[in-house]
Amino acid sequence: MLRTMRLGEADRIITFITPEHGKVRAVAKGVRKTKSKLAGRLDLLTHVSLMCWKGRELDVITQAEVIDVFRPIREDLDKMPVAFTMLEAVDQVAVERHPMPELFTMLVGALTTLAGDGGAVLLGAFLWKLLSLEGVSPVVEQCAACGEPAELVAFDEGVGGFLCRSCRSGQAVSPEAVALIRQILGGHLRKALAEPPSRATAEVERLATVAIEYHLDRRLRSAHTTSSTSPLPPRIAVAPEVASAE
Repeated sequence: MLRTMRLGEADRIITFITPEHGKVRAVAKGVRKTKSKLAGRLDLLTHVSLMCWKGRELDVITQAEVIDVFRPIREDLDKMPVAFTMLEAVDQVAVERHPMPELFTMLVGALTTLAGDGGAVLLGAFLWKLLSLEGVSPVVEQCAACGEPAELVAFDEGVGGFLCRSCRSGQAVSPEAVALIRQILGGHLRKALAEPPSRATAEVERLATVAIEYHLDRRLRSAHTTSSTSPLPPRIAVAPEVASAE
């Protein structure tokens, strides 16, 4: 479940992601009544198997079987905002009635990982992989402006990636954060998730939040309640040509 909204006195509109039909909105009739068979099965952060009747505007949920409620996440106040950020990001990216099996699999996998040992960089990795799935993965192997394989010292979401010292603008970045993002996007996600909490893992998450919000053109409210997301360092105010002369 990605999102719920009250409807009338006893119903709810449930927004969920599916592998075959993409994002779907459906009505759960009477779910807010204490004797409802659906009560407790259609909460946020629940993996369920649903049976729906296709309606003209909204489907109607007729049956729900719980697969996983991700209890370790629900019982951890630090993990809940991370999970809600993932749900919010997927809700914004997913297209109604458009099959997105990779997105569905990625979300369930991330929540399962979060329910386990998690990983300090899990949320940042999820957001970077989500951008990659959207086809807007940042340039991280070379300068996004000049194309040179030089040391990357800044990130500018408007330019589309990481920048060398001569082209730098946007946010200053550490070599450790760049290396970690390269692991995430370069097929070494498991190795990246094994990294202990550090300034670099927090930096990766902050930069990913900036990038996904720029792509969505909106603020992710849940992302700014996570414990590891602190304010970004000041943006680089000098123009590229001034920076190159230093």
